[in-house]
This record gives sequence, C-alpha cells and structure tokens, in this order.
Amino acid sequence: MRNRAVRWLLISAAAVSLAACSESVHKTEDPLAKSVIDEADLNDLMLTARDPNAAVEYFEKALAGEPNRADFRRGLAGSLARAGRYTEAARVYQELVTLNQAEPNDRLEYAFVAMRLDEWDTVKTLARSLPAGLATPRRYVIDAMLADQDKNWEAADKAYARAEKLSADPAAILNNWGVSQMSRGDLAAAEASFKRALSYDATVFNAKNNLAIARALQGEYSLPLVPMTDKEKAVLLNNMGIVAMRSGNEKVAKGLFAAAVDANPQYYAGAANKLATLEANVQN
Repeated sequence: MRNRAVRWLLISAAAVSLAACSESVHKTEDPLAKSVIDEADLNDLMLTARDPNAAVEYFEKALAGEPNRADFRRGLAGSLARAGRYTEAARVYQELVTLNQAEPNDRLEYAFVAMRLDEWDTVKTLARSLPAGLATPRRYVIDAMLADQDKNWEAADKAYARAEKLSADPAAILNNWGVSQMSRGDLAAAEASFKRALSYDATVFNAKNNLAIARALQGEYSLPLVPMTDKEKAVLLNNMGIVAMRSGNEKVAKGLFAAAVDANPQYYAGAANKLATLEANVQN
C-alpha cells in the first residue's frame, strides 16, 4: 500500500518567473530589434517570462530566421520544458546534441526532460556525458534519482545531501529526498525531510501534501502544523482520507472526507463523493 501511495506524490520542480516582459519590447513591432534591447538580454527575458508558451513562439520564430543559432535552439528547448511540452523539448535538446551545439548544462537539462518522460536509459547516457567538474545541485539531483531507480539508497542519500549542501534554496531537493525515503518504506525519515523542506519554503505544496501522506501512513491523521490555504487543506484532508480508507479505517476516513468538504466545499467535491460512498456502504 505504501508503494501505491507514493504514486500520488509529485516531485516538485522550482521555476523562476518574472513579470511579463511586454513593457520592454512594446515600442516596436519587431521583438528582435536591437534598437530596443540587446538581443542576449531579450533572450534572457524571454526565458524567464511568465508565459512559457509566449517564449516558445518567440524562439521558434527566431530559430526559423537563423536556424544555425545554438542560443535560439537552446532557448526553444528550455521554453518547451517550462511549458511542460517535454516530448518537444527532448527533440530540440537532441538536435543540440546532434549538431554538436550542446553545452554541459544543455545535457543536464535534457536529462531532466528525459526523466519527466520516464526515459531512464537516456538519463543515464546524458549523466555519463557530464563533466566531472559540473558540481551543481541539479547535477546531484540527477545522480540521486538515478540511484533511486537502481534502489542504491546509500548513493541516493549521498547525492541528495550534496545537492542540499550546494543549494541556496533546497526545499525541492528535500521534497525529492523525502519521496525517495518514502519509496523505500522509511516513513519517519521521509516525514523529517518534508518538514525540513517546508522550513526553507513553507509555500511548497508538494512537500505539504507528502508530509500529510507520510504521517497518515504512520497512523497520524491530524493536519501538519504548516501554513495552508483552505484549498490546500481540503486536498490534504482528502488524501489523508484515502490513506485511512485503504488502511481499512473507514470511520476515520469519513471524518477526514467530511472535514475536506467543510474546508472548501466549492473546490473539493471529490471528498463529498467518497464520503457518500462510505455512508452508502454503511447503510447497506
């Protein structure tokens, strides 16, 4: 049952966002015009624009005009990845590799995209191609998750620890580490990792959700003491209810589903449906 619970978990990935960059380019109809802003600076702005699909359109147009430009191809791949269009991103990253335009960081980002696509052989190949001197948090996260795939928990723990040490904001890394610990059945360690993640960033919903699930799997069905919105509270109560229901504790599950409905009745109708099903089973 623990392994099934792990499937509910989502590995969070942090994304940098800026306010829309339209004010920087509104003086001309040509967004590539150097009279408005330096081209390299414009590329950087588009890579961090709030709407990744707008960045995709920008880099597609730019690459169509200059198809040999590695920076445009790199920008397109990164923008596709930010937009969640991983299959397309993988294709463009592969083009960078095939054209000998890929830098070490391109291979690293390609590895993350391949990981999203569950293409672990590609991830392994890309990881082996990274230079030994590339010691960044994201590099060690890749190493850690490859170790997770091989169930080499000692290697995974070492890699997660290195990634945490090098990161200025390790909340997402600690969340991933907790998911790893949960997958191997070490719920107490997972709970500690999720709490540490939230101590760095109390807004990471995945860590809140995973913390609630780890506690519920240990028989603790109270909400964790972390800041949360009514919507988040409803989701956590519902998920704890699912754990209770699958553990055969229907009385607790009913209470949790009812609390989820009360927390956010407009949002979490799913809890109401589960509650109705349990009550119908009791009546029958």
